[in-house]
Amino acid sequence: MLLIDNRDIRDPRLNLALEEYAVRHLPADENYVLLYINEPSIIIGKNQNTLEEINHDYVRAKGIHVVRRISGGGAVYHDFGNLNFSFIQRYRQGAILDFARFTGPIVAILNELGVPAELTGRNDILAGGRKISGNAQFFTANKMFSHGTLLFDSRLEEVVEALNVKMSKITSKGLKSVRSRVANITEFLDGTIDMNGFRDRIIDGLFAEQGGVTRHEFDDSEWDAIRELAQTKYHTWEWNFGSSPAFNVQKTHRFPIGEIDARVDVKKGVVQSIRFFGDFFGEADVADLEAQLTGIRFDREAIAEALAGVDVSKYFAGLSDAEFVDFLY
Repeated sequence: MLLIDNRDIRDPRLNLALEEYAVRHLPADENYVLLYINEPSIIIGKNQNTLEEINHDYVRAKGIHVVRRISGGGAVYHDFGNLNFSFIQRYRQGAILDFARFTGPIVAILNELGVPAELTGRNDILAGGRKISGNAQFFTANKMFSHGTLLFDSRLEEVVEALNVKMSKITSKGLKSVRSRVANITEFLDGTIDMNGFRDRIIDGLFAEQGGVTRHEFDDSEWDAIRELAQTKYHTWEWNFGSSPAFNVQKTHRFPIGEIDARVDVKKGVVQSIRFFGDFFGEADVADLEAQLTGIRFDREAIAEALAGVDVSKYFAGLSDAEFVDFLY
């Protein structure tokens, strides 16, 4: 097994691009492990509706990255207190959902550190009945990876807030995350250790039988390809938000000027139709506003841009443009 050198990169978009490049391009006759730490970010499962998983206002205010990965499973929160691992190897029949095969060495190392870790259910590692690791997998025709999180000393209050969805009502075909009680590994450790020390212990444990660590380093041309993948895919709204399954949103709020009930149909992140109902007053026909908002991206910036030069109070008397954008998104 070889340890992939990610140059201590903390950008989740680049780390996910590196992981995808590795599983698609590295030789299948060798096994690899990748360890990385990301800046504060929410990593969305491939089949999820991004808006259904994040507290958008909180994420935006805190500058938290939102990035979709190519593996399935639920949304997870990453920060500097979370260590991510990824085992990359040839695909073998029966490997799908065999999480124990990949998490077993991790669980053993955690046990050696005094952490009462165990693989529970399909893909979670628990300690003391609380989740310290979530895992997911991705397959190509002949390669695969099984990756997971290790909540070492993460800001758990951020986990709760960032994944606390505020939207009124969403109906979608996306896979919804199942929230679990979480804990940090530091709560269970025998003695004190920092993140660097913890990472070293994981590496030492994984390579103990080999007698030492052997590294794989990408060359300059490979890094160029990884950066291009990050830029053209993992940096884009189309991948991170637009790839969400079709969904419907119902937003209802009673303002001093009356109640507004908005029904929005979204496909590939774009508004297909929008209707407004309620007991509000206005001098203009809301059908004109509905037409103005149809065909745009369903995100805050696109809505605000579409309303540039539009006086919302003509449709909802007494309501400001800012209040309307806050309501709709």
